[in-house]
Amino acid sequence: MGKVCEICGKKQSSGFTISHSHVKTKRAWKPNIQRIRVSLKKDCNRKMNVCTTCIKSGRVTRAIRKTVSQ
Repeated sequence: MGKVCEICGKKQSSGFTISHSHVKTKRAWKPNIQRIRVSLKKDCNRKMNVCTTCIKSGRVTRAIRKTVSQ
């Protein structure tokens, strides 16, 4: 699977790097995609590819792992 955010659909964009002499070179801007555990419903957790913008803005809620006490 490519680097695509499953929440907002952000993906790689392309363009040119322009030097001082105005030589154009192809380049790509890639989003910062993280694979995190997301809490979808009350007891439904799933790993998803999410960009850091969605994580910071609160569009997704991270799943908290339950620890077993001894």
